[in-house]
Amino acid sequence: MSKYLAIFALVGATGVAGCTQGINPTDTDRALIGAGVGATAASVSGRNVVRGAAIGGAAGALCDDFRLCQ
Repeated sequence: MSKYLAIFALVGATGVAGCTQGINPTDTDRALIGAGVGATAASVSGRNVVRGAAIGGAAGALCDDFRLCQ
C-alpha cells in the first residue's frame, strides 16, 4: 500500500503546486505545499504521516524539474 501512498502524494503535490503558477513559487513553497498534501493523504489513509510528508515534499520540490507543474 505504500506504493499507492507515494503515487497519491506525487499526484496531489503536483496538482496543488501547479495552482501557484500565478505567484512564481520557489522550490521551498512547492515543497511545503507538497508536504502538506502528503501528510494529509497519509493521515486520511492511516499511514505514516512523516513518510507521507517527506514523499509529498520531495514531489512538490521536484515537480518543476520534471516539468509537471509549470
